[in-house]
Amino acid sequence: MQFVITFLEGFISFISPCMLPLLPLYISYFAGGADKKHHIFLRALSFVLGFTVVFSLLGLFAGTLGAFLSKYRTYVDLVSGLIVVFFGLSYLEVIRIPFFKGMSSKREANSIISAFLFGIIYSVSLTPCIGAFLGSAIMMASASATAMYGVLLLVCYSLGLGIPFVISAVLIEKLNSAFSFIKRHYKIINIICGVFLILIGVLMMFGLMSMVVSVLG
Repeated sequence: MQFVITFLEGFISFISPCMLPLLPLYISYFAGGADKKHHIFLRALSFVLGFTVVFSLLGLFAGTLGAFLSKYRTYVDLVSGLIVVFFGLSYLEVIRIPFFKGMSSKREANSIISAFLFGIIYSVSLTPCIGAFLGSAIMMASASATAMYGVLLLVCYSLGLGIPFVISAVLIEKLNSAFSFIKRHYKIINIICGVFLILIGVLMMFGLMSMVVSVLG
């Protein structure tokens, strides 16, 4: 269940208000002179691999730290949950965090290698935009108290963010109506996202996440 949650967090990051409007710009980076769809597909895949590597390392670190603090599991759950609730409140704009704003810079990925490097750079530059959901995934990784579990959680997050990227890179022209629908309903989406984060945070705070996972799993 936790893997499903982090996957959904990755997908919601993809459709976030500061992320989706920049999608055509990012897709243009993949195109970079490519004249065939499979070239764009491979570059998009390499790009996703780039930020997946970075996020997985964050999961490894968080899981390792959680394992080190496993004897303080109650406190780790409480602090991690509070942070996720804080992220949720920021998404609802109850608390404003200027750091969580989009940012972009003009680059072009004209090869698989450059696309991979761009993915690594992107993982850092994108943090202000997807910070709330990425932070939630990292907090869940630290609460897992297992290094490998932490890696797998962040891989699921990366897949949730990356799969729509790859699909969009190939089918960008055919998805305009879907993107327009999402943009028109950003207010509702933000409310759902904020409530989702707060719910996850509360479950973590009271140590109920594992119980929910066992019931649903």
